[in-house]
Amino acid sequence: QSWARGMSYCLHSESHLDTGPIYVRENGKLHVVNPGAGGVQNVTPKTRPFSLFSRSFSVELCMNREDDRARRQRTDHFIFTYTKEGNLRYSAKSLFSLVLGYISDNVDHIDSLIGFPEQIAEKLFSAAEARQKFTEPVTGLRALQKFTEAYGSLVLCSLCLRNRYLVISEKLEEIKSFRELTCLDLSCCKLGDEHELLEHLTKEALSSVKRLLLKDNSLSDAGLRRMTAPVRVLKKGLENLLVLDLSCNPKITDVGIGYLLSFKKLNCLDISGTGLKDVDAVIKRLQMQIGLVHSKVPLKEFDHSNCKTEGWAEQTVLQWEQAVMEAMKPQDNLRSRAAALRFYGKTHRIEEVVKCTLVEPETKASGNLQFYKEKVQNCHLPLKKEVAGSHELKNNKKRALAEQERERTSKQKHLCLTVEDWDLLNTY
Repeated sequence: QSWARGMSYCLHSESHLDTGPIYVRENGKLHVVNPGAGGVQNVTPKTRPFSLFSRSFSVELCMNREDDRARRQRTDHFIFTYTKEGNLRYSAKSLFSLVLGYISDNVDHIDSLIGFPEQIAEKLFSAAEARQKFTEPVTGLRALQKFTEAYGSLVLCSLCLRNRYLVISEKLEEIKSFRELTCLDLSCCKLGDEHELLEHLTKEALSSVKRLLLKDNSLSDAGLRRMTAPVRVLKKGLENLLVLDLSCNPKITDVGIGYLLSFKKLNCLDISGTGLKDVDAVIKRLQMQIGLVHSKVPLKEFDHSNCKTEGWAEQTVLQWEQAVMEAMKPQDNLRSRAAALRFYGKTHRIEEVVKCTLVEPETKASGNLQFYKEKVQNCHLPLKKEVAGSHELKNNKKRALAEQERERTSKQKHLCLTVEDWDLLNTY
């Protein structure tokens, strides 16, 4: 009885809660506790309607709480809609959507995607991209490498990093993970000859690059020598290069142009704004050895409008850029410090974004030095009357080309395999 009185006291202290009748089994008999009377009655319980929860009580549906590392409440397993009457209605997502979401949350734990269907892999990449999994420092790189190893150019076939040197410095390893790129724009990034990304251009992973734009990157003859060494000696690297932009690099001289003669497939070349000493000799050399003709008008291949970021990871690159821009926003404490420096008369150095307009006067001063390879040059000319004469001209051209090829190969035996080249190749 003392136990029942204690329970009755507790019920009196929380009388604001409508808990309804409470049953207690004692000595094999069922008793009902009456809070109003303060005692225990051995009567047959009479059921009456009561509310189990108070009006302010709410219920939230959560799943997978034990597997949630960040303690986030999962509500994305259901689709919530409203009926015409205004009532809330929910329906469960498909099993495919649930599995896709789970894998995208743990995409960094995937062992390999080689042989996985491309259609489903693209959806998986988009789901992970929406969760910004590729922006994470360590796990994002590991996840991105799994996709690039399996799908190559589908992940990214063209990458434009024009004037985005901060993105390159922050996401260098992620950029190096892209394979089978066909177009790469690194204009106005001030990389220099010793940058790790320029060394990566000579690797086999980027042998598929056909369009390379290196305008205004502080390159010199030493940088071109390093970049062309695998092609000149081992016939590897940028051997498939078709378009090359080296404009606005004043440190490139006639010696550096000689290294470019190893690009036999080159169709367009821009060396405007370089430090050439004998321009006429360089023009003749390019025309005789690799068949590039000097263009009197600017070529559309170098207007930078054709190079865009294309592939599954297009939004990922934009997320990287947005993260860098957010980190660059000035903070209040930095502004107050700058104001204090101005008050005490100290100069405050402001780092501005380097633009390509700074080197445009040098380009105008040296003239337009863009080259192209003529294709089917006789298609717009009138037909020749003397067929025999045309055969003789063809034979003469073949003989001249054969002699030029012999001279070139004999020079390569003495020039390409130098001690410096071998020392350079040993570093790869």
